[in-house]
Amino acid sequence: MGTWGTGPFDNDTAADFADALDGAEPQAREALIRGVLTRTIDATGYLTEAEEAVAAAALIAAQCPGGEPVDTSYGPETPMPVFPSDLREFADEALARVAREEDGPASTWVDPEDRKEWRAILTRLRARLAPPPPSTALFDVQS
Repeated sequence: MGTWGTGPFDNDTAADFADALDGAEPQAREALIRGVLTRTIDATGYLTEAEEAVAAAALIAAQCPGGEPVDTSYGPETPMPVFPSDLREFADEALARVAREEDGPASTWVDPEDRKEWRAILTRLRARLAPPPPSTALFDVQS
């Protein structure tokens, strides 16, 4: 597998996923993203779609408040649909699963000296995907 950086689309597999998204009909893009996230969450053993799951999560995080756009020549070129809010939870779960696999994708995807930066990217994505805490009133005011 070719890897040239720590970003969500900085490897051959994620770049191929971006191409698949570009080639899909607009209404099918959500299903492709949901599928890769679900399969990563449900996987047993080695995570075969971890690179795609990280890329998918980055696309979803980009649509969250304060999200950073996916601005890379290896990401999708076509605009993504507005993703439903439930995908945020799937993306977060998939990233948590990828981050837990010490001997999994990170060991072959990212050079050892870049692992700290890669993990920081996963942490930033997960923070962006986390829903804001519910606001609660400190006291009830009655008129």
